[in-house]
Amino acid sequence: MVHIRLLGGIEVVSAGGQPLHFATRKTSLLFAALVLAGPKGLRRERMATMLWAGSGEQQARNSLRQALVDIRRLFPFTGDEAIRIEGNADTIWLAANADEADIWVFDRKRQADDGMSLAAAADLYRGELLDGLSSPGEIDEWLAPLRANYIRKALDLAERLSLLPEFGSHEEQACGTLAEQLVALDPCAEQAHRALIRIFRRRGKTNDAFRQFLTCKEALKRELGVEPEEATRALVERIEAPDMEPREPITDSGPPEVEVSLLEEKAQRPAVSVPEKPSIAVLPFQNMSGDAEQDYFTDGVVEEITTALSHVNWLFVIARNSAFAYKGQAVDVTRVARELGVRYVLEGSVRKAGSRLRVAGQLVEAAAGVSLWADRFEGDVSEVFELQDLVASSVIGAISPRLEQAEMARAKRKPTESLDAYDHYLRGMASLYRWTREGLEEALPQFYKAIELDPDFAATQGAAAWCYFWRMANGWMTDRQKETAEVSRLVGNVAIAGQDDAVALAFSGLALGYVIGDYEAGSALADRALALNPNCAAAWSASGCLKACHDDPDIAIEHMSRARRLSPLDPLSFFMQSFTAFAHFVAGRYDAAWPLAEAASRAQPYYLTGLRVAAASNAMAGRLDAASKHIARSLALDPELTLSNLKHRVGQIRPAYFAKYVEALRLAGLPE
Repeated sequence: MVHIRLLGGIEVVSAGGQPLHFATRKTSLLFAALVLAGPKGLRRERMATMLWAGSGEQQARNSLRQALVDIRRLFPFTGDEAIRIEGNADTIWLAANADEADIWVFDRKRQADDGMSLAAAADLYRGELLDGLSSPGEIDEWLAPLRANYIRKALDLAERLSLLPEFGSHEEQACGTLAEQLVALDPCAEQAHRALIRIFRRRGKTNDAFRQFLTCKEALKRELGVEPEEATRALVERIEAPDMEPREPITDSGPPEVEVSLLEEKAQRPAVSVPEKPSIAVLPFQNMSGDAEQDYFTDGVVEEITTALSHVNWLFVIARNSAFAYKGQAVDVTRVARELGVRYVLEGSVRKAGSRLRVAGQLVEAAAGVSLWADRFEGDVSEVFELQDLVASSVIGAISPRLEQAEMARAKRKPTESLDAYDHYLRGMASLYRWTREGLEEALPQFYKAIELDPDFAATQGAAAWCYFWRMANGWMTDRQKETAEVSRLVGNVAIAGQDDAVALAFSGLALGYVIGDYEAGSALADRALALNPNCAAAWSASGCLKACHDDPDIAIEHMSRARRLSPLDPLSFFMQSFTAFAHFVAGRYDAAWPLAEAASRAQPYYLTGLRVAAASNAMAGRLDAASKHIARSLALDPELTLSNLKHRVGQIRPAYFAKYVEALRLAGLPE
């Protein structure tokens, strides 16, 4: 049987045990992409464009045909071969047994409940998906979210293993190895730190458990400017104050000091991160329609319920992006609540059949594992907004029966009365959340179709404006003057029609400040968003970005920290890290800036702001070799980038900040 390994690199071994080598790196990427795509396959035209973007159309097709020939040579037809490529005029796919690729086995075993299967899955995770195999361009944009997804799966696996009631030597070793690997990849990976703390506690090594906690705490403070989550702190609450005489210092900054005891550490901690007011996470609902194409609609229902709940000032609501990190998983609500720092979890399902829609929900008090409320709502698809409002209001009533009707009414939000416009908006958001150039190009036409159908739909206009922010930051603008004018038009519409939509105001304020350069007006929109909805992570991060570029860097860091707390699992964490790093940079704290910027670049290697800030902060910290590597990577992704056109990427930031930025990037090696 042919064995395929994609985790930690690519390796293919024949049934006879012989390593198989592909003719070129792009042939390897094509094979890996076909494995990842599974039976649905890939469109020929898309693969040719993704892998040979620099070639002409005909040359790209010829290169694709040759790569397919090279792959087929490695797997000659024998009549019952395990691997073969099939296809038609439009699509190609890999015909393979489901046991051959490590990613398939990993996915199957990590979903099991027994320790042996979970340990086997951990053994298979030898590193990042296709580690070391990259080709700047659209293929890596396609692979980036897949890599991030497998890191998330590995983190979840490490924590599940560490929580097993029965923990054999194999499970312990597999869990420890996986957790150490994940911490090395991301020092801020709290799930992996928690797994190691639990292992040390099981072994009776309380000193080592507490040192692991301090290592985690220091990494979070250094790179993100935040404290550990309650779930992490709770692991050391019951440890007796240990004799802390570490074999080596936790950090290398400042003179050596005697580490504090656990009791002193407790005294210095901030208040418990689970808020005193009611807190809730709305998990992704199950799509019971049997149609994968309806996922976007199901996700939209959950997003609107989340937004409706977040309008209630007394309620702490976890952001949509963090809750959606659990999509597709069989979750334990107690664990989810502990990881997100909430008291209540809402889960449910959406079934759509023809024009009928059924929304079912259940509210669980996580600590007690008690269902506080369960109900279902049925209606015509045209009544989707009324159904969302009814679910949100009922959840609020379940949390606090004494609420007045006026408080429940504040949870209601109808972004548009046009279902057609809303449908296009949801499709656009599904594409936007991929954060790639291709995703943005697919999202904008959907947003404009929604705007055409409903010109007063502020959420869509704000999302479209935000697309242009990303286009500018990554150097993707094709007509800067025209696109800048379009941002101005969209933001003006939001300012008029979206006065009660916090997310639309936040997106618009960010675009207005960054793309147009009107930071005062952009900050005013972000402030209005925060006044409307203090639970809005997008508003806090937008405000933090604007303040980092044109105002007080310390306030910027504080606002980014608030955004991270509201959305601790946000896939946009790299954006928050990048501008936290930039705030440290303009404040002259270069040693605090470069680790953050590098962490952002690891999380999203194709976000140019993170790469540029990493280059600048490394240069000013005297780390010129590291700075030059980030410049080289930036130029590979944006060959036209120079000091003279830098302002077209970073906007009209504060002159003093821009001058320092230019000086640092010149030192890093960015050409004039």
